[in-house]
Amino acid sequence: MCSGRVDLEFILRAFQTGQDGVFIGGCKLDECNYITHGNYDALSNSFLCKKIMAHIGLNPERLSIEFMSGADGNLLAEKTDEFTERIKALGPIGKGEGLDPKGLAAKLQAARKLVPYIKLVERERMRFPIKSKAAYEAFFTGDEFKRLFDELIANQLAVSQITSLLKEKPLTTAQMAEMLNLSPSDLSRHIGNSSRQRLVRYDESLKCYALA
Repeated sequence: MCSGRVDLEFILRAFQTGQDGVFIGGCKLDECNYITHGNYDALSNSFLCKKIMAHIGLNPERLSIEFMSGADGNLLAEKTDEFTERIKALGPIGKGEGLDPKGLAAKLQAARKLVPYIKLVERERMRFPIKSKAAYEAFFTGDEFKRLFDELIANQLAVSQITSLLKEKPLTTAQMAEMLNLSPSDLSRHIGNSSRQRLVRYDESLKCYALA
């Protein structure tokens, strides 16, 4: 299977189901068997997923992508062994980062819900025209990508996280801030956005927020 078919949804689902790490292997860049050069799509997805992981508090090192040929059996063994040792050192997912389990589950579920939107944003605003590893690395580690991520994805992720948490039960702002590891001011801003979108409401009788 082409590495370009490893959807962002697959990676996030693996983490949500408790996998401590995800390793993606693809054919060498610029040596794709298909005119689509799907391995560049895989590279783009990995950069984007690592950014999402860092944003929600997961160590991006839990995701790795390597490119090699079918004849590189020894290299594959070397890279997978290195990755295994790295994941062991990081510890169980979430626990190694000191994240609240329910909060992490809500964050990953929120990210999965946004995958169709994120893919649209990536295609329309983040698709880099030059297919080279150096160009992709420069773009996805640069200020322009950070600006686009903050502007187009970060806020939507926060709103989605809040609604995912409130699906279980109404919560106070303090409870949500602790579970999502957000400052009270940031949470208030995202609550305001959620309220304006009529996704959440304040329940006066319970003195907390609930789904609208």
